[in-house]
Amino acid sequence: MEIKVLGPGCAKCHQLEKTVKEAVEYLNIDVKVECVKDITKIMEYPILTTPGLVINEKLVAAGRVPTKAEVITLITTALAER
Repeated sequence: MEIKVLGPGCAKCHQLEKTVKEAVEYLNIDVKVECVKDITKIMEYPILTTPGLVINEKLVAAGRVPTKAEVITLITTALAER
């Protein structure tokens, strides 16, 4: 599984990264959370506003910081789709 947080490094981007890491720890799964700050790489995804959350190369949230519960649901859904 691959998880990416898209954003230039603003406060919301840092909050999303923290929330994702807490969700990964809660689920007790070994997943690397990558922060993508390069605007050219961010533009490869269908995103208009940051922060963005990408799981397995699929944009699942953009322009807001989902709650920890939402992130847990998004991750477990992605795990089930494997």
